[in-house]
Amino acid sequence: MSFQAYLDAIEVKTGKIPADLVAEAHARGYDVDTKAGVIVQWLKDDYELGRGHAMALVHVIKNGTTIGDKHVNSGTAHSDPSNELRLDGKANRDT
Repeated sequence: MSFQAYLDAIEVKTGKIPADLVAEAHARGYDVDTKAGVIVQWLKDDYELGRGHAMALVHVIKNGTTIGDKHVNSGTAHSDPSNELRLDGKANRDT
């Protein structure tokens, strides 16, 4: 599953677009210095997200929406078409 696909699936699982969850994380004070396990546990407890989906959000919360070029058009299962992730939700892009 690509990085973007994980983020898009979060909307289906939680009813919230990734941007809303990132904003909620920042409102809780989660940032680059927050341990990943703390964020993963919050997402599990409040939104029943699994580790893979949670770790995709952890990356965005801690590092922003840019991913390394090694993930772009790599031909692997984790390949993304762009190094810039979208947080507006797949439903917003499909309409």
